[in-house]
Amino acid sequence: MRRSVTVAAAAAALLLPLLGAAPSEARRSADDLQSAFAAAAAEYQVPQSVLLGVSYLQSRWDAHGGAPSVTGGYGPMHLTDARTALAEVPHHSEGTEDARGDDARPALHPVRKIPAGGELPARLRTLPKAAELTGLRPDDLRTDPAANVAGGAALLAAAQKELGERPSADPADWYGAVARFSGADDTATAAAYANDVYEVIRTGADRTTDTGQRVVLTARPGVDPDTAQLRRTGLRTASAAGTECPSTVSCEWIPAPYEQFGDGDYGNHDLGNRPASPSIRYIVVHDTEGAWEGVLNMVQDPTYVSWHYTLRSTDGHIAQHVKAKDVAWHAGNWYVNAKSIGLEHEGFLARPDAWYTEAMYRSSARLVTYLAKKYGVPLDRQHILGHDTVPGPTTGTIPGMHTDPGPYWDWRHYFELLGHPFERAAQQNGGLVTILPDYAANRPVYTDCVTKGEPCAVHGSSAVRLYSGHDENAPLIKDIGLGTTPTTGVNDLSSRVSTGQQYAVAGHWGDWTAIWYRGQKAWFRNPRKQPTAVPASGRVVTPRAGLESVPVYGRAYPEQAAYPAGVPAQSVSPLPYRLPKGQRYVVGDRVPGEYYYAVTFDEASHRVVVGKDLYYEIQFGHRVAFVRAADVRLLPSAS
Repeated sequence: MRRSVTVAAAAAALLLPLLGAAPSEARRSADDLQSAFAAAAAEYQVPQSVLLGVSYLQSRWDAHGGAPSVTGGYGPMHLTDARTALAEVPHHSEGTEDARGDDARPALHPVRKIPAGGELPARLRTLPKAAELTGLRPDDLRTDPAANVAGGAALLAAAQKELGERPSADPADWYGAVARFSGADDTATAAAYANDVYEVIRTGADRTTDTGQRVVLTARPGVDPDTAQLRRTGLRTASAAGTECPSTVSCEWIPAPYEQFGDGDYGNHDLGNRPASPSIRYIVVHDTEGAWEGVLNMVQDPTYVSWHYTLRSTDGHIAQHVKAKDVAWHAGNWYVNAKSIGLEHEGFLARPDAWYTEAMYRSSARLVTYLAKKYGVPLDRQHILGHDTVPGPTTGTIPGMHTDPGPYWDWRHYFELLGHPFERAAQQNGGLVTILPDYAANRPVYTDCVTKGEPCAVHGSSAVRLYSGHDENAPLIKDIGLGTTPTTGVNDLSSRVSTGQQYAVAGHWGDWTAIWYRGQKAWFRNPRKQPTAVPASGRVVTPRAGLESVPVYGRAYPEQAAYPAGVPAQSVSPLPYRLPKGQRYVVGDRVPGEYYYAVTFDEASHRVVVGKDLYYEIQFGHRVAFVRAADVRLLPSAS
């Protein structure tokens, strides 16, 4: 058995109570989280570093005010009780957006309901077990962080005992128990989870939680866990055969069917030859608006839609459904679909306190890092898209475009995990800003999460609100494409920017900054002491000389002359927006017009049409858009 380089000298001082003993009054009343970890570690004979490492991977030590995660997990240890956290209808079933987004064939509006569930899996029932082991009331385990930590310690101790292992002060001896704590039912997922925990233990962590408490995990770089314990966990061996995932995550192949049905119709994706043609330029982040089991049932239905990967919240496990070479129907814009990989994350847009686990964020970041390197996708917000930043391909589709993963997805933390953190990248005169609020402190008011017109729970957010003047009483910025009065609704993107997005500066007024946004000057609060944006520089476009404005497009399609015989020419139809003279917008790619013709089950008719007209992708509003290169001038932002 492998051991860590050093074993804590305090091992003999550990208490030896019965596993199910009631918690001490000292721990019950503890309001200091660091002390709660120390007390629970001592009482249940679990190394404090193991307890802290597991909790960090679950919640980054946050308590979330006693609110459950997307899978019914509570508190710093993410103890699960998912009876009341079951899913609703997934977001592709809302009946508004055509997930395929190709007007060359009839719109697809799938309607499906989650099947009635049976017994919840063990990974969603850890809180009741912790209540049995500790004698604590379930309500205390949900709402009292100290009790929650004690429950997690009891579960780890129980797992260690079930594996036939003795209590040990050496964190290296707890690998099997950590793997079992993950709730995974297969060795690959459990190992990936445990490896993450031990990476946290080796590197250490120091963080102020959402309740303002500082928690420290001192680095233990010499810890070398006994991974052989995994063989004794009794977990199944899941095959990763057929998957396209990095070795650092757990992944299984659950295929989306490519089948014919009905009157010559087929689903639920198109076969292709990517990245040779079309190329892959985007990765799209979604949330499922549904739970793992039900969503997997959906993607295996040939009459439904598809995406490439689904990620599970409890432990970060990944299921792949569509090969990267093939085109999934997920983003609502055929141009983006043809050039993107879609990732669905188990979660809910309009539930601010239904938080995502650190395990899922990390697993997703590893997958995206792998895919971005493999296919040459830049790690920025114009290529790592939220579903909410995908443009409507035509004017008529704009109101129905989806808004996930929404304002509560932590883009700042996500890009830190991707190894590309957002940061100040210029002096004050760089000409651009990168939106970068402090996620926890940035708490704009949203409505409509539960009841129409009622405020959502107050919560940290990646989004910043935009006004037509430098005053919070000024009207919100309008979106003519929606044709409605802007609101503070959680799904209303009319007047919102998001962390990591970049815009050209249009002015300053005290603590306010103006940017060019969807053809308008838009203002947001940006105080020096607590900035919501930082200076940046880069490339921008503006209308070429002699033009008062230029059209904006939701897709970069070829000119009509580029289409060969047998492939119907697609219209290059502008959106209702214009890019006016004097305004500047940040540039992403410069690309040729391209269209993937794939409207039949028979691959023989599929064609990739590439035109001579070139386009620039730009950050136009909350969503990206395209302008013809011939219509604009490319400039440095500071000019």
